[in-house]
Amino acid sequence: MKINIGDSSPHYSIKEGFNAMDVQAVHKFLSEESYWAAQIPFEIVKNSLKNSFCVGIFYNDRQIGFARLVTDYTTFAYLADVYIEQEHRGRGLSKMLMDYIMEKEWVKNLRRFALATADAHSLYSRYGFVPLAKPERFMEINRPDIYKVK
Repeated sequence: MKINIGDSSPHYSIKEGFNAMDVQAVHKFLSEESYWAAQIPFEIVKNSLKNSFCVGIFYNDRQIGFARLVTDYTTFAYLADVYIEQEHRGRGLSKMLMDYIMEKEWVKNLRRFALATADAHSLYSRYGFVPLAKPERFMEINRPDIYKVK
């Protein structure tokens, strides 16, 4: 799928699947720029992508954005690792990424679709994401500093 933005004719495209992703680029962003996966090892990123539904945004074939769904493709998905590189923000790319994901027929039929985010609530709310209806039913093991070098 090709995406053209504005009159300047940049060459943005969306690709899906592990084999289409630039794992090095995704790792670089997650380990160096994200607040949620700082210092994450390359092998963990690679394995997480292999075991997820991956979608990337590319500018002239260079990966500049990413999202993945941890899913069974039938009843549940967890949206994770969503980003657009800083210099490409403000062009509607995160919305285009979410539009692409939300238009998948199997995504439309999921019983539960979850995410955790410290920001971008307005982006996700336009797609129907709301706070947990019954947070008392959810539990977690949270290890936020697991990748930090000690």
